[in-house]
Order: sequence, then C-alpha cells, then structure tokens
Amino acid sequence: MKPTYFDLTVRDLGGARAGRPERQMKMATLAIRWQRLLDEGGRTCPRCRGTQAEAEKAVRDLSRALKPLGIRVRPEWRALTWRAFKRNPAASNRIWVGGKPLERWVGGRTDQSPCCGACGDSDCRTMTVGGRSHEVIPSRLIVSAGLLAAALMLKKG
Repeated sequence: MKPTYFDLTVRDLGGARAGRPERQMKMATLAIRWQRLLDEGGRTCPRCRGTQAEAEKAVRDLSRALKPLGIRVRPEWRALTWRAFKRNPAASNRIWVGGKPLERWVGGRTDQSPCCGACGDSDCRTMTVGGRSHEVIPSRLIVSAGLLAAALMLKKG
C-alpha cells in the first residue's frame, strides 16, 4: 500500500522482507491558524492579503520539510466579521502555530499601526521581532515557529 498525504508507511525491522505487511501510522498534525477581517465582499486589506501569501508559502515549505518526519501541516484560515474586528482590531492578522501565538515562538511582541482598505482607518496588528516591525508577517517567521513546534512534537513522541 502506498503512503498517502495523511499516512506514513513505516516498515518494522525485517518488515516486508519477512513476509509481514507494512504498518500504517497516522501522521501527527501541526496546525497553522491565521485570522483576518473579511468584508461583505470577501475582501481584506493589503496587509492581510500580504500575510496570506506569506502564510501559504510557509505552509508549503513546512509541509515539504515535515512530511518525511511524519508531520502533516494543516492550514486553518479564519475570517473575522466587521463586528468582531471593530471590538478588537488586534485580532486581525493574527497567527497561531501549534496552538500558540506566533509571537511566543519567535520572541516577538505585538503592536498596532494605522491600516487601510477593508479595515478603514483602524489601527491593525503588527509584530516586532529583533527590533524590526512587520505589518505583513514574513513566511520565515512562520516557518521558524513551525520548526520549533515540530521539534517539540517529535520530542514528545
């Protein structure tokens, strides 16, 4: 049986050579969750649009790197309503890796700056890492966090 995206074929010592069938093992899952404001027309601001492209790239890179280790990367893109956004603009353009906020993995801190587009003139989420402020979250930060999370997953077994 060929391995699928969700399963990894593992051979016991001697496995198929000894006439025993291959064992199928479920892959562990690393969730990358990102949420942003979407207006009634399904549009978002340039900042979130840029972060979406970076998050998609990070998911592709992490998927390639982690699949051989038995870890599947699952993107979870969530939309905030205008009402939820107005209550808490900092909830938009937020990323979690393995259930933890991205800033905790990469030693960053969150801040806000004026935005545009779907967000109007609201102050939206930014992240500062190593003294550099990011409105669009770079894929390298998401990949770094994903690799740290994967290392913990492998350590726990």
